Amino acid sequence: MTFAALDQAPDRRRTEARLLALVVLITVFGYTYTGLSMTGRLPGNLAGFTAVVFSMAWLPHLVLRRYAARADPLILPLATLLTGLGLVLLSRLDLTYAAHPRLMMPQAAPGQLVWTGIGVAVCLGVLVMLRDHRRLQRYIYLTMALGLVMLMAPAFFPGDTFGAKRWIFLGPLSLQPGEFVKIVIAVFFAGYLTVNRDVLALTGRRVLGVPLPPGRQLAPIFTIWVVSLLVLVFERDLGTSLIFFGVFVIMLYVATERTSWVLCGLLMAAVGAVTVGSVEPHVHGRVTAWLDPMAAFTPEGRKAGLSMQLGDALFSFGSGGITGTGLGQGRPELVGFAGNSDFILTTVGEELGLAGVMAVVMLYVLLAQRGLRIGLASRDPFGKLLAVGLSSALILQVFIVSGGVTGLIPLTGKALPFLAKGGSSLVANWVMVALLLRISDTAQRRREPVGPRPRT
Repeated sequence: MTFAALDQAPDRRRTEARLLALVVLITVFGYTYTGLSMTGRLPGNLAGFTAVVFSMAWLPHLVLRRYAARADPLILPLATLLTGLGLVLLSRLDLTYAAHPRLMMPQAAPGQLVWTGIGVAVCLGVLVMLRDHRRLQRYIYLTMALGLVMLMAPAFFPGDTFGAKRWIFLGPLSLQPGEFVKIVIAVFFAGYLTVNRDVLALTGRRVLGVPLPPGRQLAPIFTIWVVSLLVLVFERDLGTSLIFFGVFVIMLYVATERTSWVLCGLLMAAVGAVTVGSVEPHVHGRVTAWLDPMAAFTPEGRKAGLSMQLGDALFSFGSGGITGTGLGQGRPELVGFAGNSDFILTTVGEELGLAGVMAVVMLYVLLAQRGLRIGLASRDPFGKLLAVGLSSALILQVFIVSGGVTGLIPLTGKALPFLAKGGSSLVANWVMVALLLRISDTAQRRREPVGPRPRT
């Protein structure tokens, strides 16, 4: 081991600094181009926007130099770029919605800018306060109790929003606890599986040649399955239910290396989805719209009040082609009120084309890949499973949102991470970034043995 191996921290931060400079340039260029394209002049608040984006990129970088110098150099630039692209898209949508008062859409970009600052501040707070991610393992049952309360809380609040009950209201503020639950359950499952993975890895009977877990060990997955179904029935929140159950099955497979757990999980997910989709009207309506998205444009569909959103989204993707119509030159108002939430990807598809959609998807894939790589590099089982769980939650949410708006699976109503409007989602995702950075810093420090400086 040479002394040069101990100098990776400055190299990582220098790489990160160069990437952040490129991220700031891309974000400011996109914001400037959008203003010129739609109004013919530079945005009036260009200097303020540039200052905010610069601060959003460089303050975390400086904190990482002090408190997590060996953290992965790509995670922060990727998260910052996705957040910056979200601000550009929301600013572009605000201009369109302002020109169509009938949509009654309030401005989203100013609020998103505030939530971005809050999310980055929370990320920095986690990095400064949590010096070792393994401390979270001490409170896994308390964490899970908190997670269950947050998961079920929306069911006890009156009313719903757009057919689903996923918000809790505290005066003028609204909170979507399901966004934070994906982090809480990853922490709990990582701690639980670290302690019980040997027991869960036991093989029971074989059914059709497939080794199944012992009946007594099926209790954890059965409990999680029931909880996810309760969320789906009482809150009609298909997205949170899928993430909750999917993360558990993925982490269970990583911990035990038993494909039987995956088969059991897929079977139980299919049974639950078919049952709830048949009896719950809201979920059934989403499945119906997914099976025939163009039925809403027929006279019968209009009389039945079928949603045209998915059909409009498919038209948007089709009109975008390979390279898109150009930023600011599309018709995102046709999608309606959800254009700045889960359907924000349709704006990317229409104005940046297939190339833009693939670029955004690859940013998510690369961010998840860095998380999985951190899991492989981590030597403690808890950190390994936590990194895998957080990365799985991210990529599952991206899949169910992008799959819903492209017609691959039924719509779920979840927000696209970092890009879409939503304070809860943005803060939760930046907390996830902080945890991945902390795990990567710890893993890298443990891989670098400290030795005497070699003689020259």
